[in-house]
Amino acid sequence: MKLWKKIVVTLILLINVAAGAGTYYFAKVTSDASSAVNSIRKTIDRDSDNSTADINNNEPFSILLMGTDTGDLGRTEQGRSDSMMVVTLNPEQKKSTIVSLERDILTEIVGYGGEDKLNAAYAYGGTKMAMDTIENLLDIPLDHYVVINMKGLKDLVDAVGGITVNNKYDFELDGISLTAGKHTLNGEQALAFARYRYEDPDGDIGRQKRQRQVVTKILRKVMSMDGVSNYRKILKAVQKNAETDLTWDEMLDIGTNYLPAFENIEQKQLQGTNQIINEIYYQILGTSELLDVQNTLKEQLGIQTSDTLPNLEDSDQAQLFNNDGGTATSDTYSDSYGTDNGYDSSYVDPNYVDPNYVDPNTQYDPNYGTGY
Repeated sequence: MKLWKKIVVTLILLINVAAGAGTYYFAKVTSDASSAVNSIRKTIDRDSDNSTADINNNEPFSILLMGTDTGDLGRTEQGRSDSMMVVTLNPEQKKSTIVSLERDILTEIVGYGGEDKLNAAYAYGGTKMAMDTIENLLDIPLDHYVVINMKGLKDLVDAVGGITVNNKYDFELDGISLTAGKHTLNGEQALAFARYRYEDPDGDIGRQKRQRQVVTKILRKVMSMDGVSNYRKILKAVQKNAETDLTWDEMLDIGTNYLPAFENIEQKQLQGTNQIINEIYYQILGTSELLDVQNTLKEQLGIQTSDTLPNLEDSDQAQLFNNDGGTATSDTYSDSYGTDNGYDSSYVDPNYVDPNYVDPNTQYDPNYGTGY
């Protein structure tokens, strides 16, 4: 997924700037930061806006992070949100949750009048349609959003001085080669690390785990930084490559009042089973897995959980969902803010089947060769 979790990277940047401005360097940073935020801020007029969270009062809230497959490698079109994450932050519980959403999930596209791949919502109707669609899928309100492109990710990694990761497999992508092992990556290398999948036996799921690793690394690196010059680099990295509806005051509140929520980060992967419908590849979600993710997010947001999928009332269960008895794959990372210890969320479900692999003798993968 070309756009991926870089978007969380953007969140990180915002949080980092807020944290720095709210502590030692407020007077020097706040003017530049406020100006930069105003330049990327874009509110979304949503008819079905269910957001009620008050960041100023330290209430738990959700944010949709989307990465677009544009801004680099010669790509200038709007593109699709091929990488999507929903993040919830609850300072009272001292916990955050990051849920990765598969781009190929078959779902109702709210406002479009039919079903399609989840990443098509952004292509059809931009951020508004993407938020409405994911809000409907997960049955939770989405309070805010951040979108960042590939160029923004590269520049942001460089702005924080690189990130250290554990790479499991040798790979080569877009002229970047990396051997297995622990590496400190610059922006260009980090982009390739987060994008490659064909050398990964876990396919797209493995790629999404690496993307979450990148996001976590950037977040903790940002939170540990100080110095006006560093914050200005971060602001510059996202100023032309990101959009958000967060205000400067809200970012300050996140950076100063929501730090406890980053003490415990739970990561979940919402994935289904691969299925070809009319010669097009889709992911079909399981009812139990989706319910598990919905309730996890609801608990974080202080919302009443459900015993059954509310989505089944409005959707064609036979087409959009499988009956299953499982829960979403998850892992948890708890550490101090400034530690960069090469953490690798490398758990792999032994029953997992690569959703992007298609037997060339029977079908084809319509996404092959299209980017991430």
